[in-house]
Amino acid sequence: MRTTSGVPGTQIIRRITVLLRLLGAHNRHGARLTELCRDAGLERSTVHRILQGLAAEGMVMQDHKSKRYFLGQAVYELGLAAAPKVQLRDIAQPFLMAVAEQTGDTVFLSERAGFDGVCLDRKEGGFPIKAFVLEPGKRRPLSVGCGNLSMLSALPDDEVARICLANASRMAEKYPRITPEVLRSRISVTRQQGYAHTEVVETVGVSSIAVCVRDENKMPVAAISVSSVSYRLEGQRVFEALAFLQHAVREIEALMPNVAGSRFTIR
Repeated sequence: MRTTSGVPGTQIIRRITVLLRLLGAHNRHGARLTELCRDAGLERSTVHRILQGLAAEGMVMQDHKSKRYFLGQAVYELGLAAAPKVQLRDIAQPFLMAVAEQTGDTVFLSERAGFDGVCLDRKEGGFPIKAFVLEPGKRRPLSVGCGNLSMLSALPDDEVARICLANASRMAEKYPRITPEVLRSRISVTRQQGYAHTEVVETVGVSSIAVCVRDENKMPVAAISVSSVSYRLEGQRVFEALAFLQHAVREIEALMPNVAGSRFTIR
């Protein structure tokens, strides 16, 4: 479980936040109590007590047949209240759909959230073999995933070092194959190419290509990626998919000043 600075009295807040994020990442099919305990690194009794409290407030609900937990209606209501008038997802949606139609593959929109990247949206192309490597709401360290890599590589070296240090323990525990040396190499290649192209960590035989979206200050705030079975992202087809991605990114960046969420500093 990721930890933050040791401010007195905030342990329960961190635990609740971790559980809500885990539920968000698995909300399509729900999550079992044992899965939440494992992924949060917390005792069963602690997780059960927190979930019961959240359920009483409408933040969490449980399917009594499957015993799986889901986000509750109150979370949706808070999300509506917090949403800016114009959201990145709304602006990007037609361009994501266009790339999905042009490539036939699965397209993802991810956004930077501090030391992490969060999947905001996913669009499916017509190719029968789907690469569902991310669910909307899935949160991963910026060091993991093609879209995240494209954002991380576009940051200054000191910011990259700060993010990698903050994520070091999570990376060693959950993604040991992505060593600091491997990550440095990937960042170097991505910077040289101007785009990210990697194999998907969690799914064998699937690859992704990604281009970051920059704000008016040229800082990376999001990324669009295409994922497919690896043989569909080789040779000339890489450059065809890249051209579609780059066009979509240019169109989104032209509309970025209208996104209200960009007024907040990412820490």
